[in-house]
Amino acid sequence: MVGALVYGEAKLFSSFLGVGANHFLRSRLPVHQLFNPGSKHVSMQLSRALSGLTNLFFSRRNLDEMQNTKRKRLRPGKISPRLPVPDNITRPPYVKSKRPPGIASGPEVHDEKGIECMRASGRLAAQVLEYAGTLVKPGIMTDDIDKAVHQMIIDNGAYPSPLGYGGFPKSVCTSVNECICHGIPDSRALEDGDIINIDVTVYLNGYHGDTSATFFCGNVDDEARKLVQVTKECLDKAISICAPGVEFKKIGKIIHDHADKHRYGVVQQFVGHGVGRVFHADPVVLHFRNNDAGRMVLNQTFTIEPMLTIGSINPVMWNDNWTVVTEDGSLSAQFEHTILITNDGAEILTRC
Repeated sequence: MVGALVYGEAKLFSSFLGVGANHFLRSRLPVHQLFNPGSKHVSMQLSRALSGLTNLFFSRRNLDEMQNTKRKRLRPGKISPRLPVPDNITRPPYVKSKRPPGIASGPEVHDEKGIECMRASGRLAAQVLEYAGTLVKPGIMTDDIDKAVHQMIIDNGAYPSPLGYGGFPKSVCTSVNECICHGIPDSRALEDGDIINIDVTVYLNGYHGDTSATFFCGNVDDEARKLVQVTKECLDKAISICAPGVEFKKIGKIIHDHADKHRYGVVQQFVGHGVGRVFHADPVVLHFRNNDAGRMVLNQTFTIEPMLTIGSINPVMWNDNWTVVTEDGSLSAQFEHTILITNDGAEILTRC
């Protein structure tokens, strides 16, 4: 999901450090310009100075320990050098360009050959994710998970789609505890009680398969387990209503309704997207209640990837311009599948 679209940039940080934060965000850019990881990602017009507000925010809270919990806040670890990819493996076009690719206009709709290619890339992504999940245990570094994922992808003749996307330095996203998305694998070792979302995308034979899941590390408390369970239920419920002619806004409603039932927040700035021959394409799939137009069409592929939080839904970005965490340090969970719209409903492509 690296670079998943950002929605409603003017809403970002609206409660961050009080009313004055709104003065930093006045842009009204079209979606294709907002979707630009090279422009500071959460709000595509954030400057390095605004990213520095993250430090101000953290300086006003207890960095070492969250209130009423023993879980420590995440801190950046050491990032190892970028891993090599054999020359014979086909790269996505954006890898050779220093310019972020943006979002492709128009839906990803496939013929029979394209559908088979999407099934192959989705199957590989699911197998890699399943393997990555078996590595989750106390003491393992997220960088080690990245190395294992990278090796499995290239061993299967595919390219790890996140690597080099808008400058992203790793082959997978690893988002731990309060990290909403786009966590960069580093030297931090997982701890007993952590939850971690692993987001895998592979580029195989010219097609991307995109999926993620949240895993338990060791003995995870009931509060975290319930959040993860409900987040998975939100994805399953959304997929269950997909079919030709269904309005995309119904996805947001069913997710938001289920999250509300359990008093969880739904992150609004990061969304699902078309996927196939390009990493990110139309449509923008919102996970919250909305009135956006658009209907699903036969043989279309896209992702659904709800992100739920126990507390604040407001995102804060680290100075690496990728890692996005909850404003209040509360836990966040995510699940994602790539699906194909069929005559009978939806086929989950990222399933083993």
